[in-house]
Amino acid sequence: MPHDEPVFQRNRHPFKTFSLGLQHVLAMYAGAVIVPLIVGGALDFTQEQLTYLVAIDLMMCGVATLLQVWKNKWFGIGMPVVLGCAFQAVTPMIAIGTDPDFGVSFIYGAIIASGLFVVLCSGLFGKLIRLFPPIVTGSVVTIIGVTLIPVAFNDLAGGAGSDQFGSIENLVLGFGVLIFIIIMNRFSTGFLRSVSILVGLIIGTCAAYFFGLVDINKVSEASFFHGIKPFYFGTPEFALTPILTMIIVSIVSVAESTGVFMALGNILDRKVTSKDLARGYRAEGLAIVLGGVFNSFPYTTYSQNVGLLQMTRVKTRDVIVVAGGILIVLGFIPKIAAFATLIPSSVLGGAMVAMFGMVVSSGLRTLGSQVDLNRHENLFIIACSVGMGLGVTTVPELFAQLPAQVQILTGNGIVAGTFTAIVMNLIFNGLGEKPKEHNDEETQAA
Repeated sequence: MPHDEPVFQRNRHPFKTFSLGLQHVLAMYAGAVIVPLIVGGALDFTQEQLTYLVAIDLMMCGVATLLQVWKNKWFGIGMPVVLGCAFQAVTPMIAIGTDPDFGVSFIYGAIIASGLFVVLCSGLFGKLIRLFPPIVTGSVVTIIGVTLIPVAFNDLAGGAGSDQFGSIENLVLGFGVLIFIIIMNRFSTGFLRSVSILVGLIIGTCAAYFFGLVDINKVSEASFFHGIKPFYFGTPEFALTPILTMIIVSIVSVAESTGVFMALGNILDRKVTSKDLARGYRAEGLAIVLGGVFNSFPYTTYSQNVGLLQMTRVKTRDVIVVAGGILIVLGFIPKIAAFATLIPSSVLGGAMVAMFGMVVSSGLRTLGSQVDLNRHENLFIIACSVGMGLGVTTVPELFAQLPAQVQILTGNGIVAGTFTAIVMNLIFNGLGEKPKEHNDEETQAA
């Protein structure tokens, strides 16, 4: 994708652009709304407060996405990336909010402070690009996909903790959606293939209705309009411990975002520079600050939408701009937003298996095309980093005895795997790796 690609593509039909944008919204919707539901429930919010929290979260997801897509001199990476609330912030927010010495107001003070930290340090973070040669980026993208697969299968079975987990109905719906998407990608072309995920979700939800798994009361009970105002839960307060905790969360988000940015660069055949990364981090920091002001959440790039880009092969920003606009509208009209909550977990999980699998294949493509896999050192880096990422994801209690602040880093498979890949690459290759072509020539000469 050329650097001067316009935000809107004039040659695409508006209906197609809207459908592709809606598909991105549906791909990230469950991940976006689960965070306010968990946090609001843990903090004993009333139904009215919880409704506001979900609505403002959707709106801010859209605002954060537009900040990142809008590339300018100061902020925005200018690539088709979707932002959503950072799941790694859930536990720290609950801990701060339930601490008798702090409370909800300290949560949002800490979020604002951590966002300012990211903005001020974005230039420094941008220089980290030298730590991400193809051996690292390929491993990180593979880790992102691999660590997300368990999430997809949990949803496919009905959602972790569900009374109907693994039921015949959930398995039929989940694998039925997956099979339908496979068939569409095998026998359809063009636009139909690019919206296969969306069509699969719609048909799967219709089928789930006949199984009695769709509760339409969620739509009838939701209001038509919901006002938005800053500092809904009160004036933010600031304290050192909550601020340091949320800064750690923001560093984790930056690490994850770096892997997503580099993955997108590979998908788009675009070289991501340190200045690009700095603008991306700055946009993410601004989104975090706004999240604190409007009493929502810290925001980070969503890797599941990278898999959707890979599947649809539509890699332009106009689709993401539409997705951001839809999210903002949903934030103001809860009744419309409630329609997306009708999608059962099993239906969403079936689509996620395909999307997250495409993330894995993108990482493997990078490793196969840009990394010399004949070198034992490179294979060892891949093996340990992917193993670490998958291991931490599947055995999260491994670091349960460590302090909570440390667990923010060690309890995240993507971050643990990324850190392993960076350190091992520095040990075996230094700050760079010889290009694959150069190593091949050396092998032939020998």
